[in-house]
Amino acid sequence: MPPALAAGHHNDMDDVRAAAAGDRQAFQRLYRQHASRIHGAMLRLSGYDHARAEDLTQDAFVRAWQKLDSFREQSAFGTWLYRLAVNVALMDIRARGADPVGYIDEDSLPEHGETPFCAAERDELERAIGKLPPRARAVLVLHDVEGWHHDEIAGELGMAVGSSKAQLHRARGLLRKALGDVT
Repeated sequence: MPPALAAGHHNDMDDVRAAAAGDRQAFQRLYRQHASRIHGAMLRLSGYDHARAEDLTQDAFVRAWQKLDSFREQSAFGTWLYRLAVNVALMDIRARGADPVGYIDEDSLPEHGETPFCAAERDELERAIGKLPPRARAVLVLHDVEGWHHDEIAGELGMAVGSSKAQLHRARGLLRKALGDVT
């Protein structure tokens, strides 16, 4: 049974309402419930820069605390929080002027996750994604990993749908090149 449904655990909506009324313990429960998913998205969007992902995760939860009263219960809290967190990361990318990030070293790669690849292939793919220019990486992660549609990506990144598609094509081409696929 998922942790959220375990006996004695309040559901998100109860905690959201309590947190919006100032209950810090309720917000801590929400944090514990959702932090790993948010951090994973921030890690991918930051190009596997662990320090930046930690900062973005913290910023997202600070923003969520500040905006709890704007949550209208039209979607699941996790969906709302995730969207807010991605917006925090995208604002960070825009604020940095989408400057390319530096290369990451072997010790900066994420811990093992569930992937259909062997560890060496996964590490190589994560390194290659981490080296992509930020906007191309953001489009690739949002589309191919997070399942967003181009119109959603375009709206969030302030670009045309065609630009989102072009950035995805660019990112995939850079990945193929980095991974040695010459086909």
